[in-house]
Amino acid sequence: MVAVKPPPSSDNPDAHVFKEATLAETPKRGAWKWMLPLTVLLALVVYAAWRFGWHAKAVTSGVLLVAAASHVLAWLLALIAMVPIIGPLLVKVLSLSIIWLLNAVGYLVSYVAIKRGYSKDVLSYRGVTIALITGIVIGFVLANLL
Repeated sequence: MVAVKPPPSSDNPDAHVFKEATLAETPKRGAWKWMLPLTVLLALVVYAAWRFGWHAKAVTSGVLLVAAASHVLAWLLALIAMVPIIGPLLVKVLSLSIIWLLNAVGYLVSYVAIKRGYSKDVLSYRGVTIALITGIVIGFVLANLL
């Protein structure tokens, strides 16, 4: 039987995939120098789209894609979380999946109802849904404060 010896680690490009220095990278200082102007630019694009009547789905898709790729959304959530007491609660509420799920179901039901001609009923339904979501958020915040 012939024993096969593995090549030395210098020949293997994947030998040190996980280096101790890269496992716990320190946060970048001065990220605000890029994030703040980018956030203002994205807000200006949204305002220009609203003002000039640009195609809403195209602008929304583009802004969300740029914001997600550049980590502006995470930066804004971290900025909100820095506000004492209220900030971390708001970030928790914004990241609750049940709120997103309820809102998505509400939009789907609204879409179907509007297509079938129940537009007046949709207004009252959306009002009830917004009241329910607001109540859940207020209850969550009060439960965390008490």
